Amino acid sequence: MNVIIRFLLSGVAVMLTAYLLPGVDVQDYWAALLVAVLISLSNVIIKPILVVLTIPITIISLGLFLLVINGIIILMVDSLVDGFEVDGFWWALGFSLILSVFNSLFSDLTKEKK
Repeated sequence: MNVIIRFLLSGVAVMLTAYLLPGVDVQDYWAALLVAVLISLSNVIIKPILVVLTIPITIISLGLFLLVINGIIILMVDSLVDGFEVDGFWWALGFSLILSVFNSLFSDLTKEKK
């Protein structure tokens, strides 16, 4: 049950982030859910490959290149989902930063108490 709630809250986070950023547009909640799923799958499958391939530049930039990888993943999801539009790399970077803040806040709300 907690997984379903987190999934739905991820869609809400995508919608809220798109509302805050004028360079990002989400057509409806179903598109937001699809974006949330594709970002999660990309973070599990594609991101580790990109991180390994860019270890030298990540070390030189003291880890800041990981933000670039997050922006690239957002742009890849943009190309896959019809109801999701990002105007450029900088909007994708801002989207990934704000989305991570919303997801961490929602994660704290859904955390089970011991």
